[in-house]
Amino acid sequence: MCGVFTRRSSVFRNIKLGGLSLFPPFLLASFLFTYVLFPCVFFSLYLLSFRSWRFKRRKDTVRENGNISLNLSYLLSHCAALTHWWGVTKHIDIEAMPTFDSLDSFLVSASRAFCSPFAIFIQIQGYFICLTLAVGWAFAAYVRSREIRQMKDSMKGGNSFAFLCHDINDLEHSNQVNLPRVTVVMPLKGFGEHNLHNWRTQITSLYGGPLEFIFVVESTEDPAYHAVTRLLSDFKDDVDAKIVVAGLSTICSQKIHNQLVGVDRMHKDSKYVLFLDDDVRLHPGSIGALAAEMIKNPKIFIQTGYPLDLPSGSLGSYCIYEYHMPCSMGFATGGKTFFLWGGCMMMHADDFRNDRHGVVSELRDGGYSDDMTLAAIAGAHKRLITSPPVAVFAHPLASDLSFSRYWNYLRKQTFVLESYATKVNWIMNRALFSSHCYLSWGFVAPYFMAVVHVAAALRIHSKGFSLEETAFSSGGEHTNLSSLGLLLVGWLAICTILELLSMWNLTRIEVQLCNMLSPEAPPLSLGSYNWCLVFIAILVDNFLYPISAMCSHFSQSINWSGTRYHLKNGKIRMIERSKDMGPKLTDLGGKLLYWKKGAPPRASILGSLSRSLARWRQPKKFDV
Repeated sequence: MCGVFTRRSSVFRNIKLGGLSLFPPFLLASFLFTYVLFPCVFFSLYLLSFRSWRFKRRKDTVRENGNISLNLSYLLSHCAALTHWWGVTKHIDIEAMPTFDSLDSFLVSASRAFCSPFAIFIQIQGYFICLTLAVGWAFAAYVRSREIRQMKDSMKGGNSFAFLCHDINDLEHSNQVNLPRVTVVMPLKGFGEHNLHNWRTQITSLYGGPLEFIFVVESTEDPAYHAVTRLLSDFKDDVDAKIVVAGLSTICSQKIHNQLVGVDRMHKDSKYVLFLDDDVRLHPGSIGALAAEMIKNPKIFIQTGYPLDLPSGSLGSYCIYEYHMPCSMGFATGGKTFFLWGGCMMMHADDFRNDRHGVVSELRDGGYSDDMTLAAIAGAHKRLITSPPVAVFAHPLASDLSFSRYWNYLRKQTFVLESYATKVNWIMNRALFSSHCYLSWGFVAPYFMAVVHVAAALRIHSKGFSLEETAFSSGGEHTNLSSLGLLLVGWLAICTILELLSMWNLTRIEVQLCNMLSPEAPPLSLGSYNWCLVFIAILVDNFLYPISAMCSHFSQSINWSGTRYHLKNGKIRMIERSKDMGPKLTDLGGKLLYWKKGAPPRASILGSLSRSLARWRQPKKFDV
């Protein structure tokens, strides 16, 4: 889940509520520049040059035919009314059209409607949404590639441990013994195919300072409890780790409850606390890199990172990959960011001990989303959130991730916008809700129009008509339907190719960075990505997001792993639990959520662990 991403609308101008500047100025400028200025300029240019796009009058080449259906006349009259409303009246000569059947007539009429100034504005807006994503991913790729170049330069200078730190002198014993103590808190739920590998990467960190790991489960019936017990028995003399049973939450989400219980049990000398999801695959130097930034800049409130999804091949997994990619550009800033991902958050331990800014009380008293709540606190108190360029983590998705599980995940992501801590937080969530829904369908609409344009052109040619025979009268001149529609399709295709190339380039660079940061692991590969499915996932995800957001808004409840949370005024007010009301597997990792009543048979857990260990030693395409 992404944290609060604040945007400033032009109507707010420089308004501040409760001492909090709602939207950063550079985001205001980029938003206006991309979604208001550019479309308006191009729309104006279109209107000014509208007549130059028309074909000359071809009275003698257009067939005279009065047998046009009433439905077509009805549709075309509405097209004329629409364009008249936008100030460019089109007098469509119905009798000058060739003869089509009802389906062809509908396609031709729809294609004409999509050539109106308003429809062209929508399509131009879609082009710039594509280009904005392409530019954002290009900038993120630049930040990640800059880190790769620094690592390569360090290795050329003789630093074989550049994946741990750029300056090899930092690895001297005199520097390592002074590193602060870090407590890693991992709230767990269920056990899946990738968990064992992920936990191993977390507890085998090469951080040189004191380090303790706290695995927190809600009960001993959780499959994760038995899996972690077996894992830690293999490392009992090598790592400082323990399992804590937190019990059931009553006034906040189970994840937040587990996190707070873990914080209560951390070492009294811990300076930093790192919250990790159980699906985070750490690099050997990740904890050290996060701690080094906290030491370098004590003003940092939270350090965060972001996952690189490794799709499993299903459409649902590609939809999740596409959902995360636009957010990834907000984490690839190389420093300050307005995003926060709950899967990786390093904070000052004293902030929890002293309940600074109300971090404990805000989370505990009805908190649903840890990252959204903490991001709201950071914004309200003007605290700094940063994301170092090395904080990108491989995230293999479940091999059996179905489309229904993707939908459940999307519902949970949109539901976080219904939770809020303050009135300002509510305003920002509503702004994000509205803008994301508008931009999502604004992105999809041009593709729907493009399909109509192409279908109309194909039907026209299949009937043996020429382009001139589909011209329609406007202002005494004839405009060619197919040429204008296909021109719009061509521009959309160019923007789409640029967008996909930028997404591919960022993914390629992040894969390369992950390989360099984890030299001991089997290398990741870009070969398993199906870019046709990526394109389909882009359309599916953006089409479904507003629907999911609306469902979340009107339901005010969500089922998360068999636990249903009900919100009131942005806070959790009721929790229902039933093993029969929810799925047996988690959405992304495909983790088993429940054992049968009582302790599981020893053979079953050993078999599960052995299978997971075999996958770790001989990884499949999701791990390579």
